[in-house]
Amino acid sequence: MTFARSSGILLHPTSLPGPYGIGDIGPQAFSWVDFLSAAGCSLWQVLPLGPTGYGDSPYQCFSAFAGNPLLISPELLVADGLLRSSDLEGGGSFPAERVDFERVIPYKSGLTALAWKRFGEGAARGLADEFDAFCARQAAWLEDFALFMAIKEAHGGGSWQHWPAPLRQRDPAALDAAARELEAEVKLHRFRQLLFFRQWQALRAYAQHRGVRLLGDMPIFVSIDSADVWAQPELFKLDAQRRPRVVAGVPPDYFSATGQLWGNPHYEWEVHRQTGYAWWIARLQATLTLVDCIRLDHFRGFEAAWEVPAGQLTAEQGEWVPGPGVELFEACRAAVGSLPLVAEDLGVITPEVEALRTELGLPGMRILQFAFGGARESRFLPHRFERHTVVYTGTHDNATTLGWYRGLTAEEHRFFRRYVPETGGGPAWDLIRLAWASVAECAMAPLQDILSLGPEARMNLPGQPRGNWRWRCPPHLLRESVLDRLGELTATYERAAAMRGLSSAASSLSAGADPCC
Repeated sequence: MTFARSSGILLHPTSLPGPYGIGDIGPQAFSWVDFLSAAGCSLWQVLPLGPTGYGDSPYQCFSAFAGNPLLISPELLVADGLLRSSDLEGGGSFPAERVDFERVIPYKSGLTALAWKRFGEGAARGLADEFDAFCARQAAWLEDFALFMAIKEAHGGGSWQHWPAPLRQRDPAALDAAARELEAEVKLHRFRQLLFFRQWQALRAYAQHRGVRLLGDMPIFVSIDSADVWAQPELFKLDAQRRPRVVAGVPPDYFSATGQLWGNPHYEWEVHRQTGYAWWIARLQATLTLVDCIRLDHFRGFEAAWEVPAGQLTAEQGEWVPGPGVELFEACRAAVGSLPLVAEDLGVITPEVEALRTELGLPGMRILQFAFGGARESRFLPHRFERHTVVYTGTHDNATTLGWYRGLTAEEHRFFRRYVPETGGGPAWDLIRLAWASVAECAMAPLQDILSLGPEARMNLPGQPRGNWRWRCPPHLLRESVLDRLGELTATYERAAAMRGLSSAASSLSAGADPCC
């Protein structure tokens, strides 16, 4: 795929401003699209959109196909007639600068449960046929997912690997009994998925109208505690008790002396091959109903992945095991057509990984922070870029550029200043200008860098299992001056889509106006 010459911002919807404890896909998301469009940015990059599990991480989801109910907009449920405005008042006051998941999860779950109750009482009657059609259309994954979530809740939220053996092993009689006993809960989970998908599709249509494409994110691995592994264990390297034989991670490197142990199960690639990669094709098709293009996380794992024997406490002991290579992508291309993918080619990249990316014609990623600090690599310097590239100041896994800059050594600081001219806007805007001026087809920056925020705004610290994914943008930071500066830069370096409505876009985000109503 190609991006032409474009630019965009990385911001997960949970980080949007709003009064309900977590960013969602309601009015503030529509205003955010206006902000991007007004600044001439044609891409909005998000993290995985699935229902989050361990550590509230979007990379550890309960399903590779489902949407995250926490992103459902309460205000749009009021507009649908499923809730009353007074129903939204029970959450109290939430912090504006972070997500308090411990409070948000029960609050948002309670609202969608109430919406389901009202639906059952006859509210929003026009949704009845849509609900039935949605359940029929998505049955291939929705039935297993809804039952999985209902059983999980009935067992206190514990992993399916700790369920009674008949449920863990998917004994048909046990599944039938659970489906009958938990019928109401199963229907609620189906309904939540309808709410997410219809709200997301409305937002996506609005983004397309405003000339903004959505760049999604597909993790290579899925969580062990997911409906995917529970429902189709034959696709994964599990033992007779359906526990992982080997788990995913990366070996020791500059950033970690013991490597990173992610814990995800590995794939039985031979089984996938025998099915014609049907699960992967279905996953890709499902993701492309939500976004226009996809960042493939840990692309190098498709060439070879680091397998660590289960039970190890670190990722030091393991081996590189070949992946499916080009065969998987050829099967997907035959089923889907063109592959609008970006290869996350970071980490230990061998000539074989680079050859796979080149053969597939996928743009790779370049992180400017890696050119100047830490494990410096010359391939991240802009004068070495190829045009078919997506360049970032940093990503959700990096420190904010301001925080990173403060941690540079004296030598790294000197090299940075020899290479990067000062813009007068601080180190974050120095890197933004460097990215926007480069030959890379697409230039991206996290919103934290656009706002020149420090370490307090970091989204994720790899290797730290808790306390991540909580940053939110207070609405007062999205000022017209920021939008104007970004718009000027996108125009200067010929990355700008048609720009319009500068002041109205900034003011609607700051004031919480509802552009979609």
